[in-house]
Amino acid sequence: MEFMLTLFLLCPFVIFTTASSDVCLRPDLPVNVEVDGLQRFFNPGAELALSCKQGYTPILGPRTIVCSARGEWTKTRLMCKPKLCPPPDLLSNGELYYEDTAFQSTINYTCHEGHILSGASSTVCQANGTWSSPVPECKPPTCDLAPIPQFGMIIYDKTIRGNSTEYGVAGTYRCLPPYVLVGSARAECTVSGTWTKTPECRVVSCPPPANIDKGYISNSEQRVFDFMETVKYGCDGDNALEGNQQIVCQQNGRWSEKPSCKAPCSVDIHRARVLYKGQKLWIKDMQPNRVLHKEVVSLYCMNKARSCGYPVPTQCMDGKLIIPECFEEPSHVDYGIYSGSLPSEIEQC
Repeated sequence: MEFMLTLFLLCPFVIFTTASSDVCLRPDLPVNVEVDGLQRFFNPGAELALSCKQGYTPILGPRTIVCSARGEWTKTRLMCKPKLCPPPDLLSNGELYYEDTAFQSTINYTCHEGHILSGASSTVCQANGTWSSPVPECKPPTCDLAPIPQFGMIIYDKTIRGNSTEYGVAGTYRCLPPYVLVGSARAECTVSGTWTKTPECRVVSCPPPANIDKGYISNSEQRVFDFMETVKYGCDGDNALEGNQQIVCQQNGRWSEKPSCKAPCSVDIHRARVLYKGQKLWIKDMQPNRVLHKEVVSLYCMNKARSCGYPVPTQCMDGKLIIPECFEEPSHVDYGIYSGSLPSEIEQC
């Protein structure tokens, strides 16, 4: 009785174990292979049709698997290769970059400098073996006709036909008198399809110019001067003009930089011989005793160790002439009686 009870209790386990060994579990499928109607268990004899995922092409076989009586699926050599898209067309005036033409591969497009991409900048190989976008075009950019400032015009470098211009076309702006061009006179159609900055045409004038110290002006009229009008400056007496003699009314409504008048210098010594403009002169013979601005005069110094003389130049700078430190003004006796012993008269170093 106890044996029968034990057998009865074990029977469900035996029946379940036997039943579970006769079914197939979900199959392990090759990469990119799929089936319809997957379920948890399959009875022996069940047949599954294999197919490739979208974008892949089947090769080898078989394309079905069967659940055997031992609960195992039959083998398959089915492989799914990515579909190929056709080789891309070349891009005129541009470049294309890609590594493969298989499903999900990407091609990127760029244009050479001076061209603009018209179309998609990239395309992807689709599941049906076609590219997602057609090959774009690289077109030279164009601009509308150049904007014309009020009271102005533009003269193109080449003949323009129609209402647009090509990239790189340039022109020169001019203004109708009495207007003046303010800004760059040159304009160009840029790669972005726009023109460089358009100048303006304005009436430009300058106030009456001011006089300069120690000088005079050629036109002292107290009036407004037009753009590009000029006046000249001069200096009184021995004052020297430094800078441009003529100033001009500029397009910003201001005069160009004025010159200045620089004062001459006196050679502040009484007894000596100097070298001036290539000549040796006794200071008393310099009439008048003056050196103009930026002129050079040399004073003689003594090299006592070698008993010889040498000239030391000094330059007049706006009324100031620096006497060299080595210069020693001779006494009245040396200058009058022994002048031949002065540094300017003895052997030169």
